[in-house]
Amino acid sequence: MKIGNVEIKNGVFLAPMAGVTDRAFRYMCKKYGAGGMTTEMVSAKAICYGDKKTARLAYIALEERPCGLQLFGSEPDIMARAAASVFDLFSPEFIDVNMGCPAPKIVNNGEGSSLMKNPRLCYEIVKSMKTALDGRCPLTVKIRRGFDKDSINAVEVAKMCEEAGADAIFVHARTREQMYMPPVEYSTIADVKNAVKIPVIGNGDIMCGLDAVNVMKETGCDGVMIGRASQGNPFVFDEINHYLEGKAYTAPTSDEKRKCVKEHISLLVEDKGEYVGVREARKHVAWYIKGLPGSASMRNRVNLCESTKEMMSLIDEAFSTGESF
Repeated sequence: MKIGNVEIKNGVFLAPMAGVTDRAFRYMCKKYGAGGMTTEMVSAKAICYGDKKTARLAYIALEERPCGLQLFGSEPDIMARAAASVFDLFSPEFIDVNMGCPAPKIVNNGEGSSLMKNPRLCYEIVKSMKTALDGRCPLTVKIRRGFDKDSINAVEVAKMCEEAGADAIFVHARTREQMYMPPVEYSTIADVKNAVKIPVIGNGDIMCGLDAVNVMKETGCDGVMIGRASQGNPFVFDEINHYLEGKAYTAPTSDEKRKCVKEHISLLVEDKGEYVGVREARKHVAWYIKGLPGSASMRNRVNLCESTKEMMSLIDEAFSTGESF
């Protein structure tokens, strides 16, 4: 599939997840078959103010591409300035507008999914950013089904964004009110697909290859975006690709998974230093070992790790059974 002039090999995207989709995580997902990456959400205001920590979040390495950079904010002029700035600095393949984040601190500031309460503002933000980018890269938008059950307006917002110049729409088929609770109303994705001419990518509880195939068949969407299913499981992209191509899929062995975890941790430490890298690795290791015998007690031990050596030793111990997953 294509977004503007950017080709996404398989139409399978990694979702932006704050505190998760950093460079190391994106690299691992790309390695196992994700076609399009997306950064953690980046504050437009912080970019405009020249915040160095925020700029670090926005950096995109060559091996992660094609990769989009997601901006959040609520002021059209600030969002436009930030879009032009991050393109000049980091040259993302596309820039995404966050209109779906349900986090209270984002919503209470009038950003993220709160924007869906004001479709006209959504239009103005996209229009301003599109003008500022002046065709240098595609502009996408990530929305939800609506803010709550009484304001299901994904179709309206999608049409406004398309009119303003958006090149694709990512649709998370839940309301903000639901956060990440069931049900996921995939019919909303179909409704948006039928209402706009630009590509539509479906998102929400797509946990495996079969889910991906079923959602694409059910909704007619052009691609899928994977979030929580990839946590501790970058292999999910390989599985989805096999299903989309009609091929049999073989799950990774214990040894293959062990090597993957250790590579991921090494990348984190290399990128962020041992002190920060090991601490951020704790949650990733907990996701990787979930479901293994003794994983609860092992998770407690991992959360006390202070060094790369200690964490690597625990990973070897956790995956010593040699069983397949």
